[in-house]
Amino acid sequence: MKQAYLVLDIGTGNVRSAVVTPSGEILSVERADIIYHRDTLFPDSIFFKPDELLDTLKALTRKALSQAGEVKLLAVTSTSQREGIVLISKTGKALIGMPNIDHRGREWEDAFGDKGRVYALSGRYPTSLFSVFKLIGIREKRSELWQEAETFLSISDWALWALSGVAVYEHSQASETLLYDVAAGSWSPELCSRYGIAEELLSPLRSSGEVVGEVKADVAADWGLGEHVKAVVGGGDTQMAIKSTRPHTGDVILVSGTTTPVVKLEGGFLTDDEQRTWTSRDIEVGRFVFEANAGVTGLNYQRLKEVFYPNESYDVIEKELSENLYDNCVGSLGSLIASEKSPVTTGGFVFHVPVTHELKRSSFVWASLVDIAFSIVENYKVLAECAGHRETYLWACGGGLQSATLRQLIADMTGKEVRVRSGFEQATVIGSALHCNDALGLPSAAIPTDYLSAKPQTDKEEYYKGLYSNWAGVRTLFRKQGEVKL
Repeated sequence: MKQAYLVLDIGTGNVRSAVVTPSGEILSVERADIIYHRDTLFPDSIFFKPDELLDTLKALTRKALSQAGEVKLLAVTSTSQREGIVLISKTGKALIGMPNIDHRGREWEDAFGDKGRVYALSGRYPTSLFSVFKLIGIREKRSELWQEAETFLSISDWALWALSGVAVYEHSQASETLLYDVAAGSWSPELCSRYGIAEELLSPLRSSGEVVGEVKADVAADWGLGEHVKAVVGGGDTQMAIKSTRPHTGDVILVSGTTTPVVKLEGGFLTDDEQRTWTSRDIEVGRFVFEANAGVTGLNYQRLKEVFYPNESYDVIEKELSENLYDNCVGSLGSLIASEKSPVTTGGFVFHVPVTHELKRSSFVWASLVDIAFSIVENYKVLAECAGHRETYLWACGGGLQSATLRQLIADMTGKEVRVRSGFEQATVIGSALHCNDALGLPSAAIPTDYLSAKPQTDKEEYYKGLYSNWAGVRTLFRKQGEVKL
């Protein structure tokens, strides 16, 4: 019977339950879409029902365990989208789940004064993306829930609470609340006061990797987990994916899922004078994640595959990209650049007309990959400008970077080797295996450390200058068309 860990991974679009061994062998992964609902009291809100999502997690887990074969679960850990939270009642009931894409607090973004001071303490410029504004929206317009609430948890901490009964808030997730002093590593009385959040509402902070107890016996039986399964504090999905690359302080990592955080690991708290970046706690004690985010990237690639290659593999896309030399299709699909003051809200493709026979389905994928690559590179430049970067390589992980063409584009554009470890497509699961090994004191030597690399081609400087000029021009065009209602 194999020993294994259970990993609950709650993303923005879907939720996964994975079974992985201490040696990094992924025995099974089951996934499902998250069911979201609209809150009519807010113009830009979306929420999930915690009990509904928990039932989905249970069903996925039971299926994953049946697919994995005979295993002895040693531990369970959880990781999730950042900025999302779940409100918990005084009677111990999960009331409402608000994901990162819930912006119910948008109308109060400018109501709390000195944003520069908030940035200095929290490491991020305050917007409705972050958790406190979700709380403010509930407080202002859903008073019946607010009066019931005793605390709130990150989504990953909520999942662990549902299994173990222990309510804690992990530091990498607390970084996303605007209530946490990132440099000090503690809740901030000043920020709580600024936003009118009682400190009593905050759960105790615990470090990622701590064992907080065991899965409750009744839950373990209901989920089919077995006895004496340890509950290990997890963390943000970006941080867990970073761990899979086994990086060092000073490394830059590209973490590509729905969005692509571009991060540099630092040994101390660092901010940007122009307030373009985020700084968070890592799941490794004493380490910080200095970040610029390229926005929706991997999701765009996935959606285009569904449109143009619904029944083909990614290998077919790569083959057609290599055969299609027509690159006069240029796209801008809503990626973000830290140096820009506002997002581009309209996108599309530009190509010569009349439509030429040279325009193929791979042309649109190529244009999307170029858009992703340049947005990643522009955000990398912001990090390098602020913090420097001497290493000759970049680590990369996540399903959004499974395209070898995309990795080569990034290598050529940055002049840096792009490295991906074995299993990089399932970065959060591999990171969680390493994480649980550390928590239980088990060795990780059996988890493969080999990697593939894309090395920069040095003879294409002029080509990429022209490609960048076209891309930037199309991006500007769509920015000017941002008021068009589609």
